[in-house]
Amino acid sequence: MVLYKLLSRVLWHNRVLQPATVTSAIFRRFSRVKKQTTASDMSKEQRVLEYVLQNASRGDPESVLAAMDKYGMEKEWLMTVGEHKGPILDRFVKETAPQTMLELGTYMGYSAVRIVNLLSEGTKFITLEVNPENAAVAKEIISFAGLQDRIIQVISDSAEAIPQLKTKFNIETFDMVFIDHWKDVYVRDIKLLEENKLLRKGTVVLADNILRPGAPEYAEYVRTCGKYDSTLHKATFKDKTDGVEKSVYQG
Repeated sequence: MVLYKLLSRVLWHNRVLQPATVTSAIFRRFSRVKKQTTASDMSKEQRVLEYVLQNASRGDPESVLAAMDKYGMEKEWLMTVGEHKGPILDRFVKETAPQTMLELGTYMGYSAVRIVNLLSEGTKFITLEVNPENAAVAKEIISFAGLQDRIIQVISDSAEAIPQLKTKFNIETFDMVFIDHWKDVYVRDIKLLEENKLLRKGTVVLADNILRPGAPEYAEYVRTCGKYDSTLHKATFKDKTDGVEKSVYQG
């Protein structure tokens, strides 16, 4: 509990547009405490991290993704785009080949690893996460995958971060955006991207979980506001169907 409070306090103090640089140092400082922690005391995200470290190969993004997929299939359900919707994401990333990309919702880093593994090394990829504990796990997973130098990780509420992205990270516009955080702020954040002129004509915006748990307000907005050419792409696993919305900004 002491470690949890300290980690939360330090990360939240440095959270607004602060690249995630403090997490590893904290884990190193308290490495003995970490080793003594049992699986039952860990969060699900920490258990996933331990599983990846034990079952994937360092510097191999595909083995990291495979380990996370296997964990989600065999142990605990994971809130990631996963192996069933993942090919939809892969296809649009390959088609778009963005040079600048934003992700809203890092969670454990699964989609960041998946996307950046498909991108050229010169691509500027920024991912935002509001939860410092999840960001800490994501930092470790991204580093283990060998992608720490290609991903800019920011711990911040997206409403605070989005208006500052141009000046803080020298971004003119994004070629692609992947939205996969709190569903009730999807509309707020895409409007913020518009207002801050971070989208250009042709920017591809992908949004996950349109059907499960659902983002009906967002779906209605991008389909009816007249600013996007928008289509839903479904994927079914067993008896559950979800969808990724692809919306191309028309300006």
